[in-house]
Amino acid sequence: MKQIISLRQMANDQSGIIRKIKPGGEMARRIREMGIVPGAQIMIIGRAPLKDPVAVKLKDFTLTLRNNEADYILVEIDA
Repeated sequence: MKQIISLRQMANDQSGIIRKIKPGGEMARRIREMGIVPGAQIMIIGRAPLKDPVAVKLKDFTLTLRNNEADYILVEIDA
């Protein structure tokens, strides 16, 4: 069964497919410019000791996102 959750809720080593980016305006543009677009495969590879930021694997590179940015990214995972 598929489930859609925010990127912030994903566990380490969990992967999924980006389905939607919620914010509009400048935040959405910045997120899309990093390659975080609907349909892309994404995987959580780690978190800082205080859980912020989160490191993600997207295509062949690694990004770090703040939790407030990760809240806006909805990902489809296998539940």
